Amino acid sequence: MVWNAKNGELTLENSRMEYIRFGRGARTLIMLPGLGDGLRTVKGTALPMAAMYRSFSKDFTVYMFSRKSPLPEGCTTRDMAKDQARAMEQLGIEKASVFGVSMGGMIAQWLAIEHPERVDRLVLAVTSAEPNPILTESIGEWVALARAGDSTGFMKSNLRRMYSEDYCRKNLWLAPILGRLTKPKSYDRFYIQAAACLTHDAASALGRITAPTLVIGAEQDRALGGEASRRIAAAIEGAQLMIYPQWGHGVYEEEKTFNGTVLEFLK
Repeated sequence: MVWNAKNGELTLENSRMEYIRFGRGARTLIMLPGLGDGLRTVKGTALPMAAMYRSFSKDFTVYMFSRKSPLPEGCTTRDMAKDQARAMEQLGIEKASVFGVSMGGMIAQWLAIEHPERVDRLVLAVTSAEPNPILTESIGEWVALARAGDSTGFMKSNLRRMYSEDYCRKNLWLAPILGRLTKPKSYDRFYIQAAACLTHDAASALGRITAPTLVIGAEQDRALGGEASRRIAAAIEGAQLMIYPQWGHGVYEEEKTFNGTVLEFLK
């Protein structure tokens, strides 16, 4: 199979957790995706994700995990980190490098704080350690549009807050199509994860992170703000900081050197 890409599922008590795996490397890398997981899990995406992150396949066996389903009301990022640690144990992953993007970075923070024995190296990309006005505004906007059933408005807002102005000029016309394609049967899972983002607060505990850490931010981030990355890096001893001045929250898709920067740090 191409890139050794496989889809998988495990059981955590009365819930299931979907994941994908790809690569043949001797080391293990865990990727934790953002709030988009509330709209669609990683189920069935092993091949496209393996293609997107194929540069990691030689050195790493890569796992990308969704949050469990169903998610209980009031589930926090801290709870999700506990689930992640249990999933690692179930799959026999004693220790791994962990790469969290956006909300995935919030979960990765708690995983590194409370389960340091499981985290070898840590990458926190376009994420925050605490609530801030930009984060509150963007998620509040998305939740309101979802509750109104406005899938096109939801996608337009997502594109504007995620990507550069040039990207939006070229792709905003796709919003109605993408809105229909990505609209879930129910937004309940999204609402629970959105609430977890808004209540996430690991700022006072970041000093407990001992794993070598790379923090990546974007100056034009309209989803949670570029300053959030600076604050995280300042709180973690020895953390490296990379700020991309020209990109927004979707820097991991728009910046051609992004994967190379992460891979260089992990090696």
